[in-house]
Amino acid sequence: MMEVTMSDPLRRVDALVDADTLPSPRVRQQLRVAAGLTQAEVAHAIGVQRVAVARWEAGLTKPHRSNRLKYAHFLRRLAEKYPAAAQEVADD
Repeated sequence: MMEVTMSDPLRRVDALVDADTLPSPRVRQQLRVAAGLTQAEVAHAIGVQRVAVARWEAGLTKPHRSNRLKYAHFLRRLAEKYPAAAQEVADD
C-alpha cells in the first residue's frame, strides 16, 4: 500500500513535467505546416501575438509557463494527427 501512496505524487510530477515539454523549434514549425496552419492561427488559438509563435519556431524565445502548457498540448495533438511531421529531419 505504501508504494501506491508514494507513486501518486511522482505521477503528478511526471504529468506536470511532460505536460510542458516542447519539441525542437524545427519540429514545431513542421507540425504547424503539416496541419496547414499559419503562425497567426496558432497564435490566436494559444492567445498570443503572431510574432511570439514566429520566435518560438525560430528558437529565439521560449513560451512562458501558461503559454508553454497550451502550446505543448497543441503540438502534441498535431503530432497525433501528423506523426511524420513530428520527426526530426537532419539538415542536408
